Amino acid sequence: MSYEEIKNQAAQAVTELLKVAKLSEGDIFIIGCSSSEIKGEHIGKGSDIDAAKAVYEGVYPILAEKGIYLAAQCCEHLNRAVIVEKDALLPGTEICNVVPQLHAGGSFAVTVYQNAKNPVAVEEIKADAGLDIGDTLIGMHLKKVAVPVRISVKKIGNANVVCARTRPKFIGGSRAVYDDVLSGGDIQR
Repeated sequence: MSYEEIKNQAAQAVTELLKVAKLSEGDIFIIGCSSSEIKGEHIGKGSDIDAAKAVYEGVYPILAEKGIYLAAQCCEHLNRAVIVEKDALLPGTEICNVVPQLHAGGSFAVTVYQNAKNPVAVEEIKADAGLDIGDTLIGMHLKKVAVPVRISVKKIGNANVVCARTRPKFIGGSRAVYDDVLSGGDIQR
């Protein structure tokens, strides 16, 4: 799998998900990315900074053009902390003092950290949509309610791809009226 193929697959995946997710400027898009899985190795066993850079180069320009913040989920060695631009955080959000490394955070988190203007690590975040590359389990960092999104890109390199967007919770029962725009079309009538 070449650098350009990985970059193009990542760009296509993010583009397709954004069409469905309908994010707005200032929203947060989280990516969990196993470069090991992209290269066909077991997660955490073959980190590849070039594969991570290819994913970053495929997704970042698309997100930046729309004013959407990129968040990178670290690997389990940093308890799946998140690297994100400080400007994306709500006031009062506690930051952690850690700099991701190749085998403690992962190559994608390292790449995002190195390319961010003002990167910080946080223990958790509530992202508006996300892309899971290589079964990294990003669900803990998505807002409630997460909705699976099927796209044509099933793999980036050798890594499985799973996508999700979020929508506000429906509350109020049978007499409530809901805003179909906020729900992303999830209202069943």
